[in-house]
Amino acid sequence: MSEETVVLNGRYELIERIGSGGMSVVYKAKDRSLGRIVAIKVMHESFTNDKGFLKRFQQEAHSAANLAHPNIVTVHDIGQDEYKHYIVMEYVEGQTLKQIIRSYNDEPMPISRALDLMIQVCNGIGYAHRANLVHCDVKPQNVIVTVDERVKVADFGIARAISTATQVQQVSQVWGTPQYFSPEQAAGDAPSPASDVYAIGIILFEMLTGQLPFAAESHTAMALKHLHTPPPLVTEFNPAIPSQLAQIINKLLAKEPAGRYRTAGQLGRILTTYRQRSQEETGPIYAPLSGTTQQAPAVPVAEQKTEIFHRPEPDEGEAITRAPMRPIPRPAEPVTVQVNSQAEAEMDWTAVSLGIFALVALLGLIPLWYLVFRAWVG
Repeated sequence: MSEETVVLNGRYELIERIGSGGMSVVYKAKDRSLGRIVAIKVMHESFTNDKGFLKRFQQEAHSAANLAHPNIVTVHDIGQDEYKHYIVMEYVEGQTLKQIIRSYNDEPMPISRALDLMIQVCNGIGYAHRANLVHCDVKPQNVIVTVDERVKVADFGIARAISTATQVQQVSQVWGTPQYFSPEQAAGDAPSPASDVYAIGIILFEMLTGQLPFAAESHTAMALKHLHTPPPLVTEFNPAIPSQLAQIINKLLAKEPAGRYRTAGQLGRILTTYRQRSQEETGPIYAPLSGTTQQAPAVPVAEQKTEIFHRPEPDEGEAITRAPMRPIPRPAEPVTVQVNSQAEAEMDWTAVSLGIFALVALLGLIPLWYLVFRAWVG
């Protein structure tokens, strides 16, 4: 970009270049009409020479513009200025999820933060799935996290348009990021919501372990691993991951789309339920009773940073004892009931009198029954 100010269609003033990728160059810009800061993706010329692609790109961009969700970067406008084709989007201050993952220096991210961020990712992509829109290129570089931990998923429309173009043209190349695309995308098949779910599983694996499940020297070798190599268990890299969460991640990385969760929305509900139940089951950690020991923070176990805790070894000749988890109630003492033998021996004359009276009344009815019987027969 030259020192001369570039203004697209007399409206969008390009301020500075803030990123680039295989599809486009991203600029921070000012919308002169509305006086607001926006982000503009200018497509590479290699894509703009294909009229069929441009038509699909406009269709997908219009579909993305209809997505109004707090976890999706809003598309404001699409346009063309001579040979420059661009898409105008909401400008979001923050870091990409990839930058946040790298900030941990190959160490795991705390489970609580990973779940909070991924649930928001699932909410945004799940909303698109309900609108029959597949992202096709879910990766941490396309997830922006603001300073207050709000998530925005970007690049809806562009990735879909390019993915569709490769399907229509039946080219040998496969669009997507090799580290994150699904086995069906690696095979050249059409992506589905389950393809986005697979990519979310790769990202979650990376967040909780600090590394990707597959490593390869080339894109082709990476694609073959997605197709044929069973994914490693997340607990092999981080044994502190709870087994139930490890099972969820393992399901996300199933080779067949039918083996995964159907949509990102379904996965978001699963993760939300898991987080709520884990907090209810663990409860707060209270400070120890002893005044000489260091107090632990009253934070649920699920919200603490992922660490491996070692059981303390007893000193020689000393055994480690612990109190039962619940106090065992003392057995109740037997209750002795004393019976008055004199009262037991006395006869209840009231009951005897009533019994005799009932017997006399019954015998007195016998003659009446006999007379009635004779009159009836007679």
